[in-house]
Amino acid sequence: MATLLSYKTLRGENEAEFIINKSRFIGRGCPCQTEEEALAFLARVRQQHKEATHNCYAYIIGLNSGIMRYSDDGEPGGTAGMPIIEVMKARGVVNCAVVVTRYFGGVLLGAGGLVRAYAQGSKTALDAAGVVVMEKSVRHMVEVDYSTWQRLEYFLRSAPALIEGTEFGASVVCTLMVRKRDEGTLLAEITRVTDGRAETLPDGELYYPWPEKSAQNGE
Repeated sequence: MATLLSYKTLRGENEAEFIINKSRFIGRGCPCQTEEEALAFLARVRQQHKEATHNCYAYIIGLNSGIMRYSDDGEPGGTAGMPIIEVMKARGVVNCAVVVTRYFGGVLLGAGGLVRAYAQGSKTALDAAGVVVMEKSVRHMVEVDYSTWQRLEYFLRSAPALIEGTEFGASVVCTLMVRKRDEGTLLAEITRVTDGRAETLPDGELYYPWPEKSAQNGE
């Protein structure tokens, strides 16, 4: 069975809000590894907003989206939970939950208005929490002498890697994070740029949260 190289989820728990026809909507997203974590997140939001008119939600658990649940929480059927989860599915996120809280402002939105409002709430939640691409990545330690460091540093500014840290001692040692799919090319380029003077040492594989935009652009 092929190893999964990447999946989308949320960076952390966060929220943002907006007003539509005097109703206050709060979209909150949270990464969740299990259904129990998703339900615990929902319970926390419900407790925080127990005076709200509705706390509608959706969650998708499992890298294959094996568990998908949603609720209209008292809104007309199909106008809240479904729009929330459809936005999540369109964005391709898994292992996360979204709650859209509504404080009714006295103006009815109609079915179409509710669908648009809860879809906006879902998008607001995902943007606030931050969609990231968890990609199979490798950490590398790269050591060079001071005379070579300037060339390497210049190259790394535009390379498909992140510098996690740099230590300046008898030599320069930088810690790089690189996607598994870019590893071979990056190491070959480091060898070329440094004329073979760089020593590299892999320091473990892991799923690392890369920004969604950089993954789309191949950066």
